Amino acid sequence: MKKGIKITLVTLAIIIVVAGSALMIVTRSKAIDMVHNPIGTRNPVSESPSDYGIAYEDISVTTADGLKLAGWFIPSDNGAVIIAQHGLYGGRNNMVYDADLLHRHGYGVLLSSFRSHDVNEGDLITFGKYEVQDLEAWYLYLLTRSDVDSTKIGILGESMGGMITIIYTAQNPNIKALAVHSAAPSIDAAADMAVEHFAGLPAFPFAPLIIWWGEQIAGFDSNEIDATKWIGQISPRPVLIMMGGQDDTIPPESGQWLYEAAKEPKELWFVPEAGHHGIPEVRPEEYEQKVIGFFDKYLSGE
Repeated sequence: MKKGIKITLVTLAIIIVVAGSALMIVTRSKAIDMVHNPIGTRNPVSESPSDYGIAYEDISVTTADGLKLAGWFIPSDNGAVIIAQHGLYGGRNNMVYDADLLHRHGYGVLLSSFRSHDVNEGDLITFGKYEVQDLEAWYLYLLTRSDVDSTKIGILGESMGGMITIIYTAQNPNIKALAVHSAAPSIDAAADMAVEHFAGLPAFPFAPLIIWWGEQIAGFDSNEIDATKWIGQISPRPVLIMMGGQDDTIPPESGQWLYEAAKEPKELWFVPEAGHHGIPEVRPEEYEQKVIGFFDKYLSGE
């Protein structure tokens, strides 16, 4: 082999090794940021039901693995209660708008929160592996209340909260109705846009590696956290899927993917001009009619 060619090959090999090492270092760093949410870096709980003139209770639960979670409870006028679950990096305050809407129509609302979010213990996000335990703790709390009809419990989840509530509802047959807004269908399906949105990096080659690192650090398996594999198990209980066509966080096709995987009774409401959980902003009256009509039909029998 000629000396010049040999030098070129060695140089290319060094470049490949250095670039590969840099890629692994960058993606690992981004994965650490993605799955860790220290309390000091979280957004403050800046809004509460009192901002809407609603009386509520400060409540807390402890999960099966020992983490304390904070929530709010708005009493019910009709015995029915909706668990309102926030999304990634959010908190119970993100669901106050929905809580007001539901409260005005007589529903009780449990504004729940996930571990490693809000003011809660923990700083590791597992995208559903352990967060289903949080939803179970909130559900069990509702069973302790004499003012709650246990046959009339529904869930409204958004974004990551929508994905996880799909998985949880499939596992808990006592959840009678589920509505999701801008729900991620799975980690893998949402990875490309999520990496661009949250990490500011191009999807390829970063997204698959960031997800892989996230699995190693947080101990979850993205293949198991796939709402399209779970949503069909919710039937014969109803599912309402709401999705915006201008979503810049997860693919706008996500709603259709979930709808196709679901079984009857199911409904898809696609709003072309809405962004990520932005339907209430662009169609507030229709959003109210759709959500309340859904829960009235399946929880109140109206």
